[in-house]
Amino acid sequence: MITTLHLVRHGESEGNVAAAAAHRAGAQVIDVPARDADVELSPLGVAQARGLGTWLTELPADERPQAVWASPYVRAHRTALLGLEAAGLDVPVRRDERLRDRELGILDMLTARGVDERVPLEAERRRWLGKFYYRPPGGESWADLALRVRSLLADLDRPQLPDRALVVCHDAVIMVIRYVCEQLTEAEVLEEGRRRSVRNASVTTLVREPGADLWALREFDAADHLADVGVPATEHPGNADVHH
Repeated sequence: MITTLHLVRHGESEGNVAAAAAHRAGAQVIDVPARDADVELSPLGVAQARGLGTWLTELPADERPQAVWASPYVRAHRTALLGLEAAGLDVPVRRDERLRDRELGILDMLTARGVDERVPLEAERRRWLGKFYYRPPGGESWADLALRVRSLLADLDRPQLPDRALVVCHDAVIMVIRYVCEQLTEAEVLEEGRRRSVRNASVTTLVREPGADLWALREFDAADHLADVGVPATEHPGNADVHH
């Protein structure tokens, strides 16, 4: 039964870089180099993933993760592999599709400007429903993410599993895991997202007493391990309906 969850966002991806460039240019469409599942880490993202190894190395032996789960998306899975390799830890990485990034459906590859100008009715629906319950056609809402997160957490509660797990995934997934584990309300998790986003290769840790239902937040979006190795932390909040 898992009692410590270390949640890590993947390192900076080529998609993050392309999205930032599109927003700066005022473009409607993001020039993503591959389908979302196949987007690679940027060179900085590779350095951030290796910097994660510093954090793993500095953990006391009785606090290091005994099991690792990762989104099957290349940027997340590779972050897990590079971090473990840099730390010299031989722990298998289990890919689980329930940890994949939120699917944006018809909004995929569109900037906020692109949504407003190409699908204005969807922009209106999004503003009316709010980002927690808005589901773009062909995509998912945060509430949909919560369904697969609850399924995953139920599997992690199997008694034969070890106490400490590392989960490498995506920013929206990390926020929804917090929503489920800490039993936050819609307003509370949205306020957390407005107050602070999840940076690339940062660590969020949740802990709970054995047999308890409620998790406690030990740290959120910690990235000192990157500064320690001279690697900048990057903030890529993602689609406008994920973070204001």
